Amino acid sequence: MDNKYEQLFDHVRPAIESKMNEFHFYGYTTVTEADIWKYCVQKKWRKRNISEMRTYVLINDVMELTPAEYMTYTQIEEQRGSDWFSDLNSEELQLLLSPKKNSEN
Repeated sequence: MDNKYEQLFDHVRPAIESKMNEFHFYGYTTVTEADIWKYCVQKKWRKRNISEMRTYVLINDVMELTPAEYMTYTQIEEQRGSDWFSDLNSEELQLLLSPKKNSEN
């Protein structure tokens, strides 16, 4: 974790822990405190200077997070980072990407 955010994380840790427990209650047992913090920093606060934000705003944002918002974010991030064609060799990739030839021509 970045050092400049470490102190902020410590301030909002009780809210993050509470949110993590809520996620676990709803069956999202793999979500960690670090996952929730990463979501907030990279998604919710990405265009804001969080070092200047008030603690109550940070806590409110954490407490408003829903499992649906978090899961949508993680799915999109997974798709962005995936190399869908990594298992294909160059010949298979060429076959996949080349236009289908019409058998009548």
